[in-house]
Amino acid sequence: MKHSSRPTRTPANLSKSMHHQLSAYALAASAAGVGILALPQPAAAKIVYTPAHTHINGDLSLDLNHDGIVDYEFYEHKYNSVFWEIWVRGGKNQVLASGPHASFAAALPAGVRLGAKRKWATGYGIMVGWSGTSTGNTNTGTRHYGPWFNVHHRYMGFKFLMDGHFHYGWARLNVTMANDLIDAVLTGYAYETIPNKPIITGKTKGSDEIDSIAQPNPVSVTTPIPKPATLGTLALGMPGLSIWRRKESAESAQ
Repeated sequence: MKHSSRPTRTPANLSKSMHHQLSAYALAASAAGVGILALPQPAAAKIVYTPAHTHINGDLSLDLNHDGIVDYEFYEHKYNSVFWEIWVRGGKNQVLASGPHASFAAALPAGVRLGAKRKWATGYGIMVGWSGTSTGNTNTGTRHYGPWFNVHHRYMGFKFLMDGHFHYGWARLNVTMANDLIDAVLTGYAYETIPNKPIITGKTKGSDEIDSIAQPNPVSVTTPIPKPATLGTLALGMPGLSIWRRKESAESAQ
């Protein structure tokens, strides 16, 4: 019978102090790991987008977050041949304002960041309108006004309450005026699920990005290891343990 020529492996002899320190740090590392898992994780930001193609004929209610509560209303405000306007109102909810008296609802291009630093108006905002004078059934003069006069793919900014906190959102509309008739079409809307987190007009998908937090530089295996070894050394795994053993052996030899 042939005997295996493979050498037997002799287990390393560790000092009692090293055994004690390894046991203590293993227990601490286990407790720290459980503590990290128990920490609450930040909620992921998410944009909820709803496509639409709805004409504003008379009144149109808008429920941004689909919770059954009307957040905004678009409605026509007109009187015979004297004036005709389209307004948006939100009660306690706010609209991004335009104009010196913040009486108009801003018509924004895509890519605008909506946040706390913008000029928000509570109540209502005029989108577009015309006014004129008439003699009998004849309109003798017309004046058009408002930031939504003949615009396509423009965005309205919203700051609305949800569960007691403000959230930001937007609505995209096309507005056409011809022969003193106004045709306004809602083509989509969106909101950010995280309270007080800004949203970008035209962005239809959630980035799931949380504002970056500065992290300390990772520990390098070449960093001098203090004695006794720290929990950070054990976190390095086998390289850190190898450094610890070599230093322990060198100090024992001295």
